[in-house]
Amino acid sequence: MTRLTAPTLRILAIPLFALSLAPIAARADVVAKAASPDGRITLTVSLDGEGRPSYAVQRDGQPLIADSRLGFMLTDAPKIERNLTLADTKRDRRDTNWTQPWGEWSTIRDNHSEIRLAFREKTDLQREMDVTFRLFDDGVAFRYTLPDQPNLHHANIAEELTQFAFAQPGTAWWKPAFEWNREEYLYDKTPLDAVGTAQTVMTVKLASGTHVALHEAALVDYSAMNLARVQGNMFRAALTPGAGTAKASRDAGFSTPWRTIAIADDAAGLYMNHMILNLNEPNKLGDVSGWIKPGKFVGVWWNMIKGEWSWARGPKHGATNANVRRYIDFAAASGIPAVLVEGWNVGWDGNWFGNGNAMNFSQPTEDFDADALAAYARSKGVTLIGHHETGGSVSHYDAQLDSAFKWAADHGEQVVKTGYVTDAGQIERVDADGTHHREWHEGQWMVNHYLRVVQAAAKYKVSIDSHEPVKDTGLRRTYPNWVSREGGRGMEYNAWVGGKNPPEHEANLAFTQMLGGPMDFTPGVLSLSGSEGSTIQSTIAKQLALYVVLYSPVVMAADTPENYAKYPGPFQFIKDVPTDWSDTRVLNGEVGDYVTIARKEKGGDDWYLGAVGDEEARASQATLDFLDAGRSYVAEIYRDGPGADYRTDARHAIVIEKKTVRKGDRLTIALAPGGGQAIRFVAGGKPRRR
Repeated sequence: MTRLTAPTLRILAIPLFALSLAPIAARADVVAKAASPDGRITLTVSLDGEGRPSYAVQRDGQPLIADSRLGFMLTDAPKIERNLTLADTKRDRRDTNWTQPWGEWSTIRDNHSEIRLAFREKTDLQREMDVTFRLFDDGVAFRYTLPDQPNLHHANIAEELTQFAFAQPGTAWWKPAFEWNREEYLYDKTPLDAVGTAQTVMTVKLASGTHVALHEAALVDYSAMNLARVQGNMFRAALTPGAGTAKASRDAGFSTPWRTIAIADDAAGLYMNHMILNLNEPNKLGDVSGWIKPGKFVGVWWNMIKGEWSWARGPKHGATNANVRRYIDFAAASGIPAVLVEGWNVGWDGNWFGNGNAMNFSQPTEDFDADALAAYARSKGVTLIGHHETGGSVSHYDAQLDSAFKWAADHGEQVVKTGYVTDAGQIERVDADGTHHREWHEGQWMVNHYLRVVQAAAKYKVSIDSHEPVKDTGLRRTYPNWVSREGGRGMEYNAWVGGKNPPEHEANLAFTQMLGGPMDFTPGVLSLSGSEGSTIQSTIAKQLALYVVLYSPVVMAADTPENYAKYPGPFQFIKDVPTDWSDTRVLNGEVGDYVTIARKEKGGDDWYLGAVGDEEARASQATLDFLDAGRSYVAEIYRDGPGADYRTDARHAIVIEKKTVRKGDRLTIALAPGGGQAIRFVAGGKPRRR
C-alpha cells in the first residue's frame, strides 16, 4: 500500500529529531535510569520543579519517546500528578523460559530488567503512586500500582494522565476509537501528527526507520486504553467509558494493565516481539493438553453471511439437521476436525440485533436435533462448535453461563464462538435491582464479563472464540482456553456487495492487530465470490497464504463444500496446513505492503510459508535458513498463475508445483496484484549429524 491519507512531504522537511509538541514547562531532574538487558534501550524518569513525574525512552542513544507525563485524574478526589517526590526505588532482573500449550512458538524467553518507583505526594494527603517499568531488548512496558493507604482506599479513575510523546515524526497505521462499529474499521495510514483518536495496536514507522507499536498487556478489571492525539506527535491514554462516571473503579491495592511500547528495526521485528505474553500471568488452568485442541473447522456460516440462508427459523434456516449432517460428512471426508453451527438455538427470530433477550443457549430449534447430531458427529470423528450470540444482551447471557457451557460440554462441543452484535456503547447491562445501563464493549464492566465467560467455559473444559470482543492483551497465556477472537474486519466483509476489504488489508493486520494476538479471520473462500456474485479482492493463492500469515489456533475453512469441490488442488493446502506451531519466522515485510512468514508445525518436521501483498505486483527473496541443515525438503508451491490479478477473472489463476530445496536456498516469492503464495516444505531424510 503506497498512498497516505494526508500529505507526507512535510515529514521530510522536519529535522530528524524535531519535536512537534510543547515541552514540559518546568525544568526536570532525572531521578532514575534503567536499561534493557542488552543495553540498547534506556529509560530515564524525571521530576520537574512542580513535582510532576515523566519518563523518556531512547534506543542506541536516539530519542524515541520524549518526556511523557504520568498520573491519574480521579472523579472524587484531587488528581495524582504533581507535588510528588521519589520515595523508594526497587530493581529486579529476570531471564527465564516458559512453554505454551499452543501458539506460534513452543518456548518463550522472558528476559527483562525492572525498576519500580514509589512516588509520594509532598502535600497533606501524602498518597503514593508506584510505577513499574520493565525493559526488554525489544521494548518497554510500564504499569501503575495504587497501594491501599490511609487517604486512598478506593480509586474512581476519571482518566489516566499517561502520555506517549514521540520524539520524531513518522507514519502511523491506526483505526479510530469510539465509533459505532467497534473494532471493525480499516487501518488508516497517515503522518503521525494527523492521527485522531486511535485504538491500539497503533503501529508507527519513525523518521529514523525505527518501528514502534503501542498497545497494552494483561487487561483485567480495568477499562481498555485508546490513544488520543493531544498535539503534534504527543498522545495520551484515553480509557474506554463505562455506564458510570468513573472509567475504572477499583479498591486500592491494584495494578493497572501494562502500557507497552514495542520497538524494532523493521516491521518484521515487531511481529517477533513476545513482550505482551511475557507481561501476563502464567497459566492458571493447569494441564490443558487433554481438552484444548487447536484445529480447523468448516461451518454452517458462509451461506448465511451471504444472505442465502438465515439464522432465524423458516424456509431459509441454515442450521437444519440435513445441512449440519452434510457439513459433518464433508469435514470427516476432508480430515477437518470440527463444524461450526450458527443459528441452532431459539432466539434468532425477529430483530435480535442489539436485543438478544430471547436467546436461549441450551434450547435448540425444532429442526436441530442436538443429541442426534452430536452422536452423528462423534461417529465420524468430528466435533461441533457451538455459537452463543448475545445480541448485546449481556446480563441475559451472564445468567445462562453455567447452563450454557454445561449444555455445550454435554454435546461434545470443545469450542464455543461467542458474539456481541450491537453498536458500540449499546451493550445492555441489568443490575440486580433491575436498573438498566448501556456499556461499551471495552469498558471495565465488559472486560470483566469477557473474562467471566472464559472462566465459566473452563469449568466445563470448553474453549472460547470471542467475536465483537475486547482486544487481545495476552490473557491467552493465563487462560489458554481463550483461543481466538475477531476484533477486526474479517472475511465476512468480503461477503457483502459494498465495503469489501481492500488488497492491503491483511498486510496491515499482520503488523497491527496481529501484534496483539490471534485473530479468527475466517479465510479460505476459494470461490472468491460473495453475495450477488460480488468479487473478493484477492487471488486464490492469497486465500491459501492467509492460513499461515494470519495466525489462529482455531481457523475456519470458510467456503462451502460445493465450492471446495470445484478447487480440489488448492483445497489440498487447506487440508494440509496445521494450526499449531513450534516456531515462527517473519522473513520480510512492510506494513500494509507485503509480508512473508514461515512456521514449523508442532510435533512435526514440516515448515509452511505464507506471503501476501497489496494491490501492486511484488517480488521478494526468501532465504530458507529456517530449514534443518543436511535435510532435503519437497516444496509444494501454490503461487499466483500467469496473469493473476484480483481485478480480473484471472484472480483464480494458480500454479501448483513441486521442487526440492535445502537450507540456505533462495526462493523468489512473486505476488500478483492482490496476490499471495503458500508453500508446504515436506521434510525428507533425517539431518546428518555433525
